[in-house]
Amino acid sequence: MKLRTFLTTVALASGLLAQQAAAENMRIALVVKALGIGFFEAADKGAEEAAKELGDVDIIYTGPTDTTAEGQIEVINALIAQRVDAIAISANDTDALVPTLKKAMQRGITVVSFDSGVAPDGRMAHLNPSSNELIGKMIIKLAADNLPEGGNVAVLSATSTSTNQNIWIDEMKKDLPNYPKINLVGTVYGDDLADKSYREAQGLMQSNPDLDAIIAPTSVGIVAAAQAVVDAGKVGQVNVTGLGLPSEMAGAIESGASKSFAIWNPIDLGYSAVMMAYHLKKGDAEAEPGAEIPIGRMGSVTLDDTNSAAMAEPFVYDKSNIDQFKSIF
Repeated sequence: MKLRTFLTTVALASGLLAQQAAAENMRIALVVKALGIGFFEAADKGAEEAAKELGDVDIIYTGPTDTTAEGQIEVINALIAQRVDAIAISANDTDALVPTLKKAMQRGITVVSFDSGVAPDGRMAHLNPSSNELIGKMIIKLAADNLPEGGNVAVLSATSTSTNQNIWIDEMKKDLPNYPKINLVGTVYGDDLADKSYREAQGLMQSNPDLDAIIAPTSVGIVAAAQAVVDAGKVGQVNVTGLGLPSEMAGAIESGASKSFAIWNPIDLGYSAVMMAYHLKKGDAEAEPGAEIPIGRMGSVTLDDTNSAAMAEPFVYDKSNIDQFKSIF
């Protein structure tokens, strides 16, 4: 009887210790543009990988149901009320989130942005998936490489206020003079909604009968544009390229609607964003220009004068490697 009581006491003590350890874990919220987007679901896998590697982190994966700043503000306020330790966010609007995120930081919450940035006043550091310049150069190169004689290209972006989309398009335009035979005929916005992106792609082809390529620097828009090209019977006439997920673009590569596209690894991005938030919260690194922040298996990044850093270069996917990656993300 005494032995049973002793064992019960040990079990209760072990349970209390486990609860205490869980309570002491750092809670890092990964706030995405909207729930249900494959890119961010892959980023969550990376976030969980980082948490497992660190051992004392719990991930809260959350976001609004649509790609609006208002939706993200509601989510952030809920996280402030929960007193999370850190927030890593991909912003729907660079400026609109600043007041709410400033409130979070005033409450002691470490805030970093990743993928799509928040203005400097609203975060401590920002992790770009790649260099903005390299991404801009890549997306125009993907179109131009398949148009040796030149041609007309158009851009299908996400929202008109999307931070990363606008920067990449600006960088692309800077590189356009290197392709004198390539004409940019227009830019439209699908708001990262599949149906609207599809309609905008249709509109581009209807208003530009001589269109040769659609560049969509958004994982939602590129899939919708490829489907629009297939449905319009213009495979081989209009090439869809830009930034997309291998799992979602495998069919477009197979059909010929897309000859190639690029993306960084969103698993690595979620992993690296959590690592950055963790080390800043722990005080292992400082959020200041020139500071080096460790990001686990990805090495380290160095913050520039805006407290931003680039994770890695974009990678090109085509028929030669799509089968290798389509089952991963």
